[in-house]
Amino acid sequence: MALQYGSPADLLPTNWKCQVTSWFAEDTPSYDYGGFVVGNAIRTATLYGKSRGVLAGVPFFDEIFAQADCTVKWHLQEGTLVEPNSAGKVAVATVTGPVRKLLLGERVALNTLSRCSAVATKSRDMDILVRKAGYKGILAGTRKTTPGFRLVEKYGMIVGGVDGHRHDLSSMIMLKDNHIWVRGSITEAVKAAKSVGGFALKVEVEVDSEEGADEAIAAGADIIMLDNFDGEGLKVAARSIKQRWQGKREFLLECSGGLTTDNVASYVNNGESDILLGNPLIGIDIDIISSSSIHQGVGHVDFSLKVDH
Repeated sequence: MALQYGSPADLLPTNWKCQVTSWFAEDTPSYDYGGFVVGNAIRTATLYGKSRGVLAGVPFFDEIFAQADCTVKWHLQEGTLVEPNSAGKVAVATVTGPVRKLLLGERVALNTLSRCSAVATKSRDMDILVRKAGYKGILAGTRKTTPGFRLVEKYGMIVGGVDGHRHDLSSMIMLKDNHIWVRGSITEAVKAAKSVGGFALKVEVEVDSEEGADEAIAAGADIIMLDNFDGEGLKVAARSIKQRWQGKREFLLECSGGLTTDNVASYVNNGESDILLGNPLIGIDIDIISSSSIHQGVGHVDFSLKVDH
């Protein structure tokens, strides 16, 4: 988990604060009429956590209020599990500044924190689930993120303890069915990708059969995505592919497509059956499990910001 080695906030690019500015521009494109009502007296507000969840999105929350001329003091660390007390809430942070600015940043900050924490929570819950099932490989998200909000959602995955997968089209070359159909074959698509990606970019190919996987591996693909296989079919295919190519090529196998907390355990395969069959243990048959369910359609983590009175 990244939190063991440092602060995920240090990952953020130099231009990320511009996104916060754009959020304010969206929420207050003209006059702040409610702000006129309350004025600029210095007040303090308390951020309450009102539902279970992993706290994530601290740098975004901080920057929102910094741009609103307010300061934030956290009572819980990022990555902590927020658990409301018997009163139904727990104090997470206090924010101090002009009351008009507190309310100006309130909804933008709560929306961002709630969404990021929800992704982190689902990520951690899914990770715990697959580890309990015995999985030792990589659990990852996908690129199916909300336009304009990818940085926040990928950040939530990292705080939650899973792999964010590729962050954009420039991070890794992924060849899906449309690329292959247009280019004519898996082999030709991989050749074209490698001609521009060079040695620095990995090439991943999505396949729906063992034959497709073999062609992709032979062409030099680094990662093979077995897409939309059912649990047992995936285990059989993964074991067969790994055995067939053992000692010939190095590659990773990824499974994706329709994986949720309800069915992901059925896809777990650590290669133990090879021991039972009397064969040398090849290792983890499925190197990567990727699922968009950890960041799409996740339930929100409930926070509220109340001015002290």
